[in-house]
Amino acid sequence: MYAIVTTGGKQYKVAKGDIIDVEKLDAQPGDKVELDVLMINDGTKTIVDAVTLEGQKVTAEVVDQFKDKKVIVFKLHKRKRYHRTKGHRQNLTKLQVVAIPGEAGEAAKSASTEE
Repeated sequence: MYAIVTTGGKQYKVAKGDIIDVEKLDAQPGDKVELDVLMINDGTKTIVDAVTLEGQKVTAEVVDQFKDKKVIVFKLHKRKRYHRTKGHRQNLTKLQVVAIPGEAGEAAKSASTEE
């Protein structure tokens, strides 16, 4: 089972237990965050209907806040004696996916809590 989620203007394919690096989120390590779902696939059927997925969220736990590797930006104008070097390090958040809506284990938990 996997889901396509969106955060930081990007889309990620995630499954339960996956660790992904996303653009920085305002959360501390150990906090739980919820990500918007665009698609869910359970192996037999795929759900992409926006109305069906409206309230669905993928739950993930923040593992770490860190900076990515440095990216070098080099600009050069030949024959004009112009060159400029700059670097950039993006702030990232490492997330571990805890639960995907519609999982068999999650459905069993909700059924037992209702009884």
